[in-house]
Amino acid sequence: MTRLLMAATIHRTLEGFLLPYAQHFRKKGWVVDALGRGTTHSQACCEGFNHCFEASWSRNPLHPDGLFGTPREIRRVVEEGNYDIVHVHTPVAAFITRLALRKLRSESLKVVYTAHGFHFHDGRNALSNLGFASMERLAGHWTDRLVVINRSDEAEALRRRIVAPSRLSYMPGIGLDLSYYAPETVPDREVLGIRRSLGLSANAPLFLMVAEFNPGKRHADALNAFAALQCPNAHLALAGQGRLQAELQAWSHKRGLSDRIHFLGYRSDIPALMKASAATLLPSEREGLPRSVMESMALGVPVIGSDARGVRDLLDACGGIKVPVGDVDGLRKAMEHVIQHPMEAARMAAGAKAKVKAYDLSALLQQHEVLYQELLKK
Repeated sequence: MTRLLMAATIHRTLEGFLLPYAQHFRKKGWVVDALGRGTTHSQACCEGFNHCFEASWSRNPLHPDGLFGTPREIRRVVEEGNYDIVHVHTPVAAFITRLALRKLRSESLKVVYTAHGFHFHDGRNALSNLGFASMERLAGHWTDRLVVINRSDEAEALRRRIVAPSRLSYMPGIGLDLSYYAPETVPDREVLGIRRSLGLSANAPLFLMVAEFNPGKRHADALNAFAALQCPNAHLALAGQGRLQAELQAWSHKRGLSDRIHFLGYRSDIPALMKASAATLLPSEREGLPRSVMESMALGVPVIGSDARGVRDLLDACGGIKVPVGDVDGLRKAMEHVIQHPMEAARMAAGAKAKVKAYDLSALLQQHEVLYQELLKK
């Protein structure tokens, strides 16, 4: 019986991205366990995985608990679990896990890391890039297979020799369930209910951004672009949570925009929110392969995104409006273009919907099967 351990820094990553993989391989008779902070308190993880284990690491790569205490926990879990494959996601968990298992790797234990966007990228300063790249190159020696999910990271991994080319794989993300993110699955009454709850008139355009409130997502760019928008009945909705939320709410109130900028917090009705929108926004400075962009495309909703790693992959492959990172006026113009040319925006969205099929979850599950079988044969 094959035994697989899936690890991530926090339980939300396992819940949001990896439960379909656990279900898929458990149906094949595998034991699939989870490791991450908060997993034992997550009902979804406890039901989706055979066993759940806690890790005390932090999302801060320099936090002492993660660097010094967690490796012993990981080694104990892996030794007792007798795993064939440990597959780790998210940078902090990936580095610490590979550090912990560097002497345990063998013919019978393979370690896989899926990079959801390297910490080094073209938006960061050269010294920081050198430091993060050096850490990834060090950890590359303890990695049986490195999986990257965008072409920029693939090129950087090769250029910086993070791992040998034979141990590098590209996959287009980790998959989107297109049977769920489909226009026909969203009832019109839900869309109308959302627009009514936000106080939108029938012809009022709504723009939506779905992202955690952290500096890298550049919410301020979206707010400043919206504030300059020459469309007094337009609205902006921001779904997500994070440490910058209160500051941006105060900014919105000060500018007299509280009645048109809506801070929605965590939402479980993202498909309906997207269908209620004229377009979705993602002005991030970097991404791995942004789920919200794929979701919007699958639902036939136009996307305005930054010309940044990860976002660029999807907009180039599927279609959307690209704006340079930090170009607030360009973002405003793109929003105005969607409002003024709705038929063109609809055609663009329809083309993206057709092309996003390449990112379907079923295809990614098959790619993981192939990857795991290659490793198990060695």
